[in-house]
Amino acid sequence: MALLSSIFFAAFIVFSLSEASSHAHWSKNDTAAFSVVASEEGGGEWVLLQKSIGVSAMHMQLLKNNRVIIFDRTNMGPSNLTFPKDKEYCLNYTIHNNPELVTDCTAHSLSYDVASNTIRPLVVRSDTWCSSGAVDPSGTLIQTGGFGDGSRSIRTVPPCDDDTCDWTEQQQVNLVENRWYASSQILPDGRAVVMGGRHVFSYEFYPKADGMSSGKYHLRFLVETYDEKEENNLYPFLHLLPDGNLFLFANNRSILLDYNNNRVVKEFPVMPGGVKRNYPSTGSSVLLPLKMNGKLDGSGLPEAEVLICGGAQLGAFTSTKGKGFVAASTSCGRITVTDPDPKWVMETLPMPRVMPDMLLLPTGDVIIINGASKGTAGWENAINPVLNPVLYKTYEPNPESRFTTLNPSSIPRMYHSSAVLLPDGRVLVGGSNPHERYKFRAEFPTDLTLEAYNPPYLSPIFASLRPTIESVEPRTKTVSYGQSFGVKFQLSVHTNDSAKFSVALVTPSFTTHSFAMSQRMVVLDIVRFKHLYTRYKKPSARYDYKIVVRGPPKNTVAPPGYYMLFVIQAGIPSQATWVRVQ
Repeated sequence: MALLSSIFFAAFIVFSLSEASSHAHWSKNDTAAFSVVASEEGGGEWVLLQKSIGVSAMHMQLLKNNRVIIFDRTNMGPSNLTFPKDKEYCLNYTIHNNPELVTDCTAHSLSYDVASNTIRPLVVRSDTWCSSGAVDPSGTLIQTGGFGDGSRSIRTVPPCDDDTCDWTEQQQVNLVENRWYASSQILPDGRAVVMGGRHVFSYEFYPKADGMSSGKYHLRFLVETYDEKEENNLYPFLHLLPDGNLFLFANNRSILLDYNNNRVVKEFPVMPGGVKRNYPSTGSSVLLPLKMNGKLDGSGLPEAEVLICGGAQLGAFTSTKGKGFVAASTSCGRITVTDPDPKWVMETLPMPRVMPDMLLLPTGDVIIINGASKGTAGWENAINPVLNPVLYKTYEPNPESRFTTLNPSSIPRMYHSSAVLLPDGRVLVGGSNPHERYKFRAEFPTDLTLEAYNPPYLSPIFASLRPTIESVEPRTKTVSYGQSFGVKFQLSVHTNDSAKFSVALVTPSFTTHSFAMSQRMVVLDIVRFKHLYTRYKKPSARYDYKIVVRGPPKNTVAPPGYYMLFVIQAGIPSQATWVRVQ
C-alpha cells in the first residue's frame, strides 16, 4: 500500500508541474460549468460528458452491455427528455400533493452508452421514486418498489447490444408490501431480497420461492430502529457476508440476519457517537474487499469488514424544517464483522458529509463523493455542497493516513444524486434535485448534467503500468467456483514480480440515495504468474503475461452473475472485461 501511496504522490508532483492549476467555480446560473484541474488536494480530474441528459440521475445501474440505466421518477412533471415521434409514450398522473391531472409525454428514464457517450430514452410506466434494485445472474436489472402506483411494482431491464431493450412491468407478480425507500441485495441463489421501506418492517424476495405463504417476513429490528419523527432507518444498509448471512445496519445499530430462517444471529455493538446514518440522516456504507489471499476465518472464507461514513445527529432532519442546518458528521466507523468479538473503530473524515456516495475502486480503495456538509436528505434540507471527493485507502495501516482529499467538481451533487464505477475505472456521476419538481432557478437547481471523475490512477503518466487484458480462458469468460482460470494481458514494462499484481472481481452496483446496493469486490488467489514472450523488440515493446487465479470458493462469497474483472499492477488497474461467475 506504501507503493500505491507513493504512486499517487508522484502523480500529483508530475501532474502539478505539467499542468496549470485552474479551478472553475460553480455558479447558480451555470449548472453546466466544469473543470479539469490538478491542485494541491490530491489529483484526479473531472470531465463533463453531457450538459443535459434530460432527467436528473436519481438512480443508476451499469449493465454488462456497458449501458447505464438512469432514471428519476414519473410523478414530478414533464422532463427535458423527449421521445422520438415514432415511439412517443404518454402517462397521466397527479403530481405529488397536487390533485391536478397531468399528461406527460416525456421520458423519465434513459440508457447511457458508455463507449459512444450517447443516450436513448426508455419507457417506464410506474413510479420509480425512491425505489431499489439488483442485477440477477442473467445480467437483468430487477427494479423494485417506488411510490404510488409503483410501490409494489417489479420492473426489469435486460442487457442487449442492439439497443432495443426497454423496461418491462411484471404482470404476474408484485411485491407483497409497499416498498418505498427500501434496499435490495442479490443473494447466493440468485434471488434478490428487498428490505424495509417507509412504514414497512419486513422483507421479501424476488423471484418468490415455492411454497411461500405470506411472502413477507416481519423483522422486529426495523421496528426498533424506527424514529417516528425522523425515521432514520430508511434505505437500510445491507451486505451479504461470506457465510451467507446478511449484515443489516439501520439508524446506528446493526445485526447479523439469517434470512433463510428469519433469525437474528447476533447484534453488533451500537456505533459510538450518537450519529444517525440512514435516510434522512443519510450516510453511506460499503463492504470492503473480500481478499481470498488475506485473512480467512476458520472455515476458509475471507474476513469481512464494513465501512460506514457520514450522516447527521439526531434532530438534524427536524431542524431543517425551520431552516436550521446542523453540521453533518465527520465520523466513519469500520468493523470486522467476522470477528468473534467485533468492535467499531472510529475514524475522521477530512470534512463533514451527509448524502455521500461510497464506491469501491478497482484498487480496493473507496471513493467518497457527492453530498453536503450541513443538513440532511430531503427537499431543500441541505446547504454547503461538498465538491471534493475523498479517497479512503483501505489497506493503509495507519488510520490517520487513510484519507486523501481529491480535486473538486464545480457542480453541487446534493439530494437525489448518484454515482457508479465504470469498466474503464472512471466514476460516472450525475443527478441532484433537492426539489419536489424540476426547478432550475434555485440556490441548488435541478441538475441534468452527467460527468466523469477520473481517479489519479488514470493519469497518462501511469500508462506504462496499466495492464491491457487480451483474453480470459476459457473463452466463454465463465468463472467457476473454486476452479482456476487464466487471464492474458500486456504491459509496457517487463517484470517477474507477481507480488505487484492482483485480480479483482467487482459487481456493478445499483446506486440511489447514497447507497450502492449489492456492491462487492472479491480479490482472487493467484495460482501462477508467467511472462510469455516479447512481441516487439523496440523501446515501446509490449510484454505478454498470463496470470492464473482461482475462482471464488462459493456463491456466498460471490453470488452468481456478471462481474467486471480487473487486473491491477502496482495500484494501476486495467480496463475491465466482463466475466460470468457461476
